[in-house]
Amino acid sequence: MQASRHAQILQEEAVRQMELRRRMRAAVVPTQDAEVRRTLRLLKEPVTLFGEREMERRDRLRKLLAEMDDDEKLDKLGGAEPEDVDMVEIRKEKFYTEGPPQLKAARMHLAHWSLERAMDRINFSKRKRESPDEDELSERKAAVDAAKGVVNQSSEIGDDRPITACAFSPSGQQLATAALSGLLKLWTVPDCQKQITIKAHADRVTGVAWHPHAGAPGQGEDAPALVTGGVDTTARLWSASGKQLRTLAGHADRLGRVAVHPMGQHLGTASFDQTWRLWDLETGDCLLEQEGHSRSVYTVAFQGDGALAASGGLDAIGRLWDLRSGNSIMVLEGHVRGILSMDFSPNGYQLVSGSEDHTAKVWDLRKRKALYTLPGHTSLVSQVRYEPCDGYYLLTAGYDNTAKLWSSDNFKLIATLAGHEGRVIGADISPDGSGLIASVSADRTIKLWASGLL
Repeated sequence: MQASRHAQILQEEAVRQMELRRRMRAAVVPTQDAEVRRTLRLLKEPVTLFGEREMERRDRLRKLLAEMDDDEKLDKLGGAEPEDVDMVEIRKEKFYTEGPPQLKAARMHLAHWSLERAMDRINFSKRKRESPDEDELSERKAAVDAAKGVVNQSSEIGDDRPITACAFSPSGQQLATAALSGLLKLWTVPDCQKQITIKAHADRVTGVAWHPHAGAPGQGEDAPALVTGGVDTTARLWSASGKQLRTLAGHADRLGRVAVHPMGQHLGTASFDQTWRLWDLETGDCLLEQEGHSRSVYTVAFQGDGALAASGGLDAIGRLWDLRSGNSIMVLEGHVRGILSMDFSPNGYQLVSGSEDHTAKVWDLRKRKALYTLPGHTSLVSQVRYEPCDGYYLLTAGYDNTAKLWSSDNFKLIATLAGHEGRVIGADISPDGSGLIASVSADRTIKLWASGLL
């Protein structure tokens, strides 16, 4: 008897679900997100849920309408079904927050500067392709063959706490490391001798980046050299001698990665307050507070020409921004968990992203899609880097205690850099063309990797 009653309950539930699906198919639901939100507001339902996307919000409204009877609809919607915006004229309103005059001036400066850089890059690529003395295939093969022979050259205890980030100086002669201890340290390369220790933040340092003009001829002792970001919600600008030049405050939550624009006048900071910001390094003013992610923004990167920025968030979405206009020009959808690191290829039109879903993805901005997924790690990918001179190979680092090198041509695995006893949190490739690689880890060590003796 009890079994019969249980079977009857299951059958009734199956019938109810079938009827609900039928009603959902028949429900008239707006296709415009603004109208979906308006209808949810009329129903006294949350306009959006945490991390909810437009299609998910529309499906939620469809289910709510299917579960309501006609009397309830009449009571809550005033006797009218939601507008089917496919059948009426869509009312479009461009929403924006007006920026300061300094932002307009910065955009104009960025536009002129980036156009010149793009022209130089394209002309150089054209000359290289047409020159009878240049053989790009041979160069690529030589770079990949050299990368296959990369081995550990040195290992140094770098801090008392896990090391969270590392970056080579523009000349490749120094390495900066940052740690959970709040310390920023500078090391000589390749002998890995500590030069200076700076108490950069009271708590954890989450990102470090060099100024592109650091160490250039004519730069004074107090010229900007480094930027750090921390969990104290601030970014800080430092000279090479360890003098703090400026504190950039404004974010409402901890920072993630930081990146200095290649022009050298602006800084990008990613934050857990779901925004990334663009700062003027000379004045310390925040020029832009950019929204667009539904969860924390973890990483920001600039294209080499300086025209584009990329942001990656824990909502598993990457966004490409035109710095000259402020428009979001491409959404990078494909990762299933948060994006932790991004980097542009020197060719200007490819981008790599590393994610908590254990993969890195290579995106072609011209084709507006992912070219390839690199599935080589068994844990999250904490750092991605293109070889900065020619981009013939790229580097990924992961929480599986390894870093890996991949060909950017056919995306085959070139080498696995194994040796750390803890999660590899940061890694970088020297910009001097030597192929020197640095990696830092939760095991508190700095390791240098190269194909020949240093």
